[in-house]
Amino acid sequence: MMESLPEPAQDLVAEHLRIYLEELQDELQWEDLFKKTQTQLVAAARRAKAEIKQGLAKPIDYEKFFS
Repeated sequence: MMESLPEPAQDLVAEHLRIYLEELQDELQWEDLFKKTQTQLVAAARRAKAEIKQGLAKPIDYEKFFS
């Protein structure tokens, strides 16, 4: 089907497919990393909730980070 298109159009379609496949690969890698760290993220969230409940957590000083 692409062979029937002019060469510039073929190049454009090929470029779009290349970008699409790169983005798809990035998304699959992100999903894999998220799955591998999901248990750790849940544990960190539970620790944070417990620290907040115990009064051990302090608000972030945004001035300190963004000045």
